[in-house]
Amino acid sequence: MGTSVQVTPLCGVYNENPLSYLVSVDGFNFLIDCGWNDLFDTSLLEPLSRVASTIDAVLLSHPDTLHLGALPYAMKQLGLSAPVYATEPVHRLGLLTMYDQFLSRKQVSDFDLFTLDDIDNAFQNVIRLTYSQNYHLPGKGEGIVIAPHVAGHMLGGSIWRITKDGEDVIYAVDYNHRKERHLNGTVLQSFVRPAVLITDAYHALYTNQTARQQRDKEFLDTISKHLEVGGNVLLPVDTAGRVLELLLILEQHWSQRGFSFPIYFLTYVSSSTIDYVKSFLEWMSDSISKSFETSRDNAFLLRHVTLLINKTDLDNAPPGPKVVLASMGSLEAGFARDIFVEWANDPRNLVLFTETGQFGTLARMLQSSPPPKFVKVTMSKRVPLAGEELIAYEEEQNRLKREEALRASLVKEEEIKASHGSDDNSSEPMVIDTKTTHDVVGSHGPAYKDILIDGFVPPSSSVAPMFPFFDNACEWDEFGEVINPDDYVIKDEDMDRGAMHTGGDVDGRLDEATASLMLDTRPSKVISNELIVTVSCSLVKMDYEGRSDGRSIKSMIAHVSPLKLVLVHAIAEATEHLKQHCLNNICPHVYAPQIEETVDVTSDLCAYKVQLSEKLMSNVIFKKLGDSEVAWVDSEVGKTESDMRSLQPMAGAASPHKPVLVGDLKIADFKQFLSSKGVQVEFAGGGALRCGEYVTLRKVGPTGQKGGASGPQQILIEGPLCEDYYKIRDYLYSQFYLL
Repeated sequence: MGTSVQVTPLCGVYNENPLSYLVSVDGFNFLIDCGWNDLFDTSLLEPLSRVASTIDAVLLSHPDTLHLGALPYAMKQLGLSAPVYATEPVHRLGLLTMYDQFLSRKQVSDFDLFTLDDIDNAFQNVIRLTYSQNYHLPGKGEGIVIAPHVAGHMLGGSIWRITKDGEDVIYAVDYNHRKERHLNGTVLQSFVRPAVLITDAYHALYTNQTARQQRDKEFLDTISKHLEVGGNVLLPVDTAGRVLELLLILEQHWSQRGFSFPIYFLTYVSSSTIDYVKSFLEWMSDSISKSFETSRDNAFLLRHVTLLINKTDLDNAPPGPKVVLASMGSLEAGFARDIFVEWANDPRNLVLFTETGQFGTLARMLQSSPPPKFVKVTMSKRVPLAGEELIAYEEEQNRLKREEALRASLVKEEEIKASHGSDDNSSEPMVIDTKTTHDVVGSHGPAYKDILIDGFVPPSSSVAPMFPFFDNACEWDEFGEVINPDDYVIKDEDMDRGAMHTGGDVDGRLDEATASLMLDTRPSKVISNELIVTVSCSLVKMDYEGRSDGRSIKSMIAHVSPLKLVLVHAIAEATEHLKQHCLNNICPHVYAPQIEETVDVTSDLCAYKVQLSEKLMSNVIFKKLGDSEVAWVDSEVGKTESDMRSLQPMAGAASPHKPVLVGDLKIADFKQFLSSKGVQVEFAGGGALRCGEYVTLRKVGPTGQKGGASGPQQILIEGPLCEDYYKIRDYLYSQFYLL
């Protein structure tokens, strides 16, 4: 049998809940994603709580709450202690996302699910990997290799490949095949025939029929229309994910049009977010990287966007129309919720949603059709204690401190007694005759009686009862006291944390205002009141989620053509739709498990380890194919002296084999290649490529059907046998390797 693989969803199947999945590879348990929603519903984490202690490694795919929001809570409360793996942007931006979540909640509630220290502890030991970096797991995971690859959804977002004994398990959720301003498209199509593909059906029922240029034009025209009539525009966004694409769109449009309307990016960590992003150019699209290499122009040197970290700065901004991008996108907390309540009753204003709101949130309610005219909103804020409340609070704190000091002293006394107990040979305590008293005459006047209290046990080595004395012995050499240099080394994590709390503007350190907010320990309370908000403003939703649509999902799964397919994270209708499509057209083994339902997706193939003999390898001619080298080998199976299977040269002449062309031709790339050779080329109907006047080239499936059938594909050249035909054929052969 092949590598043993079991998949158990812990959250996020047959619904839009956060993502969290247990994947076991030969007994090694991976927790892939550890998400939570903006409602912080602890009931969603009950399945995770039952297996948290058995997790061997955690893989994080994206830096938003839905993919990593439960990590601090799981490590603090659920017993999760496994090492965590992520890319550098996912680690850094995920940390800021959780800071923003905590500070947003702390300002409106007595939030106690996790603290800033819990966030730091969860993220400080993350092992950071680069794209395509093969990381060999140590210890229990020996023999397993993990590697993140480009997902194209968020900065640093990853598709995870887990490899064991030559078999791949691919985890690909929330990927985007389209290239955007700041991100390249996914590389999912580069994987062919993995043993298992775990993917989502989130957009299986959605088809995007709008080109990017047209969508951007509608987006910017909608914003401009409301600004020009004196209205304000609010974009509820995430902390450090999809908001980056929106910032670039607005920045570029403002530069081209010369608009004077201000743009504000308002989160508790906005300055730190952009500081980090400026240093992550190598993780972004090719166009951004090349622009920086040639002109040293950093795309995130935002000249038209003002970064704010508190709402007071926004309130003090000059009056007039403005665009505000504020967290949280769900409108459950954060600055976006406060701004919505203030701006909702003005018909000139616009609230522009760029992604579907999480289920059960205010944003989802406002996106319903038709939208509500009135909404009930509970508004809360934290205010400092004053007057009698402050006095009562201080008295209570003093009382608690006294009790804590008393407990500490009692514990210390017990420790002293335990460390200076009697020797084994003298288990009997000294008998003190309490009837015998000593008259002591001194300056205090009359004689007083000093009584030795029962319970004092002197050391057996002492001649007479004496009080404990501790000799702090130190090791000395000819230069003085011996010291340990490691005690004076500052760890990298401590330096990062110290930098964060002292402020700064480089390497992702938090600015002084945010750090002071984190360290604010003034006594305060939360006051709340319910409001009925009249929704008179415009409500518009546009798709800037950065996910592949249903047609692209089906095409990419067909191209990958996995041996077994597991579908997660989508409503039931979308899940069943994609499941039936894949069963009928792509893969006979498709699974869509329920929560805590374990499916065994162990490969039916048998994998064997064989040794290539030196005699065989001496006659093999390799040809370079991308990052690899390939060769055709004719051999027979034998055994070595250690009884291990070995491939030996054929005893006789090998039978001839049909020529094999190795490679993956992309028609669009071949079109550019022919153009560079001076061939007039254009796309014709049905995806065919017309080359010159007579020759047509098309890509078809193995059964002759055009499009995304699974399995190997064929390239057909149609046209008369003329000079152009043979020239195009030679150009085509040059794109492959002949074995």
